[in-house]
Amino acid sequence: MINIIWVSLLLFGLIFAAFNGTIAEVNAAVFSGAKEAVTICIGLISILVFWLGLMKIAEVAGLLKRFAILMRPIFKRLFPEVPTDHPAMGYILSNMTANMFGLGNAATPMGIKAMEELKALNGGKDSASRSMITLLAINTAGLSLIPTTVISIRMTYGSANPTEIVGTTLIASLISMLGAILIDRYFYYRRKRKGRA
Repeated sequence: MINIIWVSLLLFGLIFAAFNGTIAEVNAAVFSGAKEAVTICIGLISILVFWLGLMKIAEVAGLLKRFAILMRPIFKRLFPEVPTDHPAMGYILSNMTANMFGLGNAATPMGIKAMEELKALNGGKDSASRSMITLLAINTAGLSLIPTTVISIRMTYGSANPTEIVGTTLIASLISMLGAILIDRYFYYRRKRKGRA
């Protein structure tokens, strides 16, 4: 469906430009946009490779495992339906750890695996379980300790101090994550109360 929407928008834009006589401007925008996309991608690749390398070192050194163990009691409370030793909990912890270090692209496969495991725990139903909703809410709000993607974009465009946003990003993402957890818990307990009634 999304492919149809994008193709429709592209065709509509080209037809509109042809009728307005602005096809030359559209061509210029296409080529300048493509050039800028390559510049941004190269900047992002260099930063992501650096941080993924650091994450691999941290993983081999056992730091990520220790961090996951440290976070386990918190996530056990957030996901009470998931058994502690279930693979879903491991994927959830790995996903959250990667997200906290600003590695959204590296976190995505672990998040997908976590959702698959949670769906299996839910009996393979098509409707989302409580844990799936919680994971999605926390992932969307996402606490970010190091916003690597934004730092990379700022470096690509020659920012004088690309890391100055770390503090404000940390505060903003912490507030959004706390908000997501509070809203999620509100609906969780409300549903639980209705179930008892």
